[in-house]
This record gives sequence, C-alpha cells and structure tokens, in this order.
Amino acid sequence: MASFIRDPKDFLSGLMFLGFGGSAIFLGQDYEVGRAIRMGPGYFPLFLSGLLCLVGAACVIRSLARPGEPVAGLAFKPLILVVVSTLVFGLLLRNAGMVAALAVSILLSSLASSKFSLKAAALTIVLLSAFCYLVFLKALGLPIPLIGPWLGG
Repeated sequence: MASFIRDPKDFLSGLMFLGFGGSAIFLGQDYEVGRAIRMGPGYFPLFLSGLLCLVGAACVIRSLARPGEPVAGLAFKPLILVVVSTLVFGLLLRNAGMVAALAVSILLSSLASSKFSLKAAALTIVLLSAFCYLVFLKALGLPIPLIGPWLGG
C-alpha cells in the first residue's frame, strides 16, 4: 500500500463503495430519472448510488488523514456465509415464504459472527419477520407469501 495511505481498511472500503456506487450509476443510466416532484424509475437508485459514492469518497479522504490498522487476511467463512444467506433468501422467498426465508437467511448470516448467539438470532428472526410482515405485506401490499407452498401456505 502506498505510504500516503494511513488507514488501509478505510481506503479499501472507500474504493469498494466507489466501485459499487459507480457501477450502479453506470448500469442505471438507461432508466428515466425524472424530477423530485415526479420521480422516474431511476431516481431512487441514482440517488442511493450517489450517496454510496459520497460515502466512498469520504472513506478514501479520511484514510489519507487518519491512521488506522493494517488490513488483515480475508475472513472467508463470514464472507461465504453472508453471500450464501443472501442467495438462499432469494431462492426460498417464493416457495418457502417470507418467514422461512428470513429465518434461514438470518441463521446463516448469524453464524458468520464469532459472537453467535442462538437466542439473539431467534429474537432477530421474530422481530424482523414481524417488521417485514407489517412493511411489505400490510403497508405496501406486495404479493410475497408469508408461508409458501412448500410449507403448506
């Protein structure tokens, strides 16, 4: 790492945020943005991508001014568990339902932590399931099965 970078973790995080934000802006450039008063389908993704780029730029700038720890080795177990939990959620949502998909996803991603607690994971499952039920099914009316056909729903 270059000698002017004082916090490699923040620097690499900032580059990652800039990369994701810039990629999202590039991929979403075909969507109509519209205006604040009449938003198009690309307005919110462009706004969030821009915010992600700003956070990335702030991390990079901060990494040049503030000392930090060197980057340790990549922790593969947490990385794999979080990615797999996201994929499993997407695969289970339609057929197993929202509650089962959330439960499996939360359990898998919780295992990524060295401070894993089954009690905390169970509480998270209950609270997040209730929250998602209220927001996505009741408030927004999205056609997501609470209990999917695989589980008799």
